[in-house]
Amino acid sequence: MAPYPKNLVIATKGGWKRTGPGQWLHDASPNHLREAVEGSLKRLRLERIELYFLHAPDHAISFDASVETLAELRAQAKIRHIGLSNVTREHIERARKIVPVVAVQNRYNFADREWDYVVQYCEQNKLVFIPWGPLGSGNLSYPEVTRIAQARGVTPMQVALAWLLDRAPIVLPIPGTSSVAHLEENIGAAELELTDNELAELSRVKKKFTRRGA
Repeated sequence: MAPYPKNLVIATKGGWKRTGPGQWLHDASPNHLREAVEGSLKRLRLERIELYFLHAPDHAISFDASVETLAELRAQAKIRHIGLSNVTREHIERARKIVPVVAVQNRYNFADREWDYVVQYCEQNKLVFIPWGPLGSGNLSYPEVTRIAQARGVTPMQVALAWLLDRAPIVLPIPGTSSVAHLEENIGAAELELTDNELAELSRVKKKFTRRGA
């Protein structure tokens, strides 16, 4: 067995194939997903992966076929829970007719709210929503973020993460880190409670996107 703490949930994903240095090919075919899961089990030294995500729907492969493959792997006890990434509400609903889905991972932050309706769907159906890109490219330079951070004596990153944590109880940000100090900074965001006015101010700077698959 792997030397992991008992309360640590190991999550990973599949649906892309490495074809060379820095080169990836989208592949959510049943054969590749089976190979990817077996490879992850071996590299992670696990008997079962607690949470396995389909990285994204593959336009060259039936979405249902991809999900059915993960359902088979779940039935074989090689994965415990299934998640979906980069999906619309329609994808989630289709997948849930095949197998239980516990988590959704889409791009989302205070200034990039294209997937608001997916967050709402997850909240209504008690699915965990894991926003990737929680800080957003260039979002921390917004004057609203800077002003709030300076007024509260915190960092812009903590302000952005605090907005996400307030968005809904099912939201679980994944900001990433490269140091212990950065990790502690991220954790500190959980203690920051933004006011209603601050939350509203951040929400007003959202970018405009075309909603897909509602």
